[in-house]
Amino acid sequence: MRPDTPSPADHTTEAERLLRTAAQYPEDQEPLLLQAAAHLELAGDRARAATLYDQLLTAPTPESTPLIKALKAANLWEYGHEAEARAIIDGIRTSAPRTPQPWVVLAEALENHDELPQAHEAYTTALTLLVDPAEEVPYATRPLLTGRHRVRRMLGKAHDNWDALADTVNPGPVTLDELHDPKRLWALGSSDPAELRAEITRLQAELGSYRAALSRPFPVALLHWPATEYAELLATHPILAAEYPATHAEHLSTLESSLRELASAGTPNLGVVTGSIPSYEAFAASERTSPDSPSLLAEYATTLAARGRAVPWPPTATTACWCGSGNAYRDCHGVAGLA
Repeated sequence: MRPDTPSPADHTTEAERLLRTAAQYPEDQEPLLLQAAAHLELAGDRARAATLYDQLLTAPTPESTPLIKALKAANLWEYGHEAEARAIIDGIRTSAPRTPQPWVVLAEALENHDELPQAHEAYTTALTLLVDPAEEVPYATRPLLTGRHRVRRMLGKAHDNWDALADTVNPGPVTLDELHDPKRLWALGSSDPAELRAEITRLQAELGSYRAALSRPFPVALLHWPATEYAELLATHPILAAEYPATHAEHLSTLESSLRELASAGTPNLGVVTGSIPSYEAFAASERTSPDSPSLLAEYATTLAARGRAVPWPPTATTACWCGSGNAYRDCHGVAGLA
């Protein structure tokens, strides 16, 4: 094991730390328990990870249920519970979630167990549901494009329009066709130094892209207050009224406009976090700062984003709007909403 590679004990230690933090901050329990379960999987303690997924499924937020189920299925399959994993995956596919993360997890699980036609079908279904080829591809959906491209290369299928779109979002210097070439593995056994050097270059490019994805900074997150929380915030802490417009509708409009301005200025990795008064006041107490302090609002938003509470912006046109209305983004605060 390389000196800089975490050992199973390191992953167990980190999982225990996350579990203690989750007990301390119950409002942030879901993302913390998900991280803890991931560390337990890496530590080889898959049975305990499965217990955490079951715990999360007792009271999940509706939008996170498919992702938790997909993670549970992938974990179960890895330690011998294939039939249960397949049943969960079939259920997720039938429910057709409108977020990319569960599709990525279940398709990669199928791919990892050599179920390539089924993985291809899952990737394609997800892209059809979530991606409009005429719009910019959101970061969260790009793994669906690259995953589908990879599976199609292994199946020997010809390029199609989705593959062409995948090529346009590939950030690396090596083309996807090269990265996903099934014959690449043969080069590792070659005695030709030129072939080996070329393969090392490809692997370095692939590893660089993977590390870049893992090391993405927390979103530049703007703080959104639901209508009832907004009214309570201004009533309970009137000094903060100077930081916000008079009405909740203006608050939502201002947020969307600010996000668009940041995007047009080239700011990457934008997101929206949703606040609540109990959570905000608890955060103020933990920081030993008055909740009336305007500077605390930005710190609160950053902390929520760091805990995994940010919703990436912009959503796809057909996914639910970040404002919590339940309407599709394009019909709420998307292009149509601002027209």
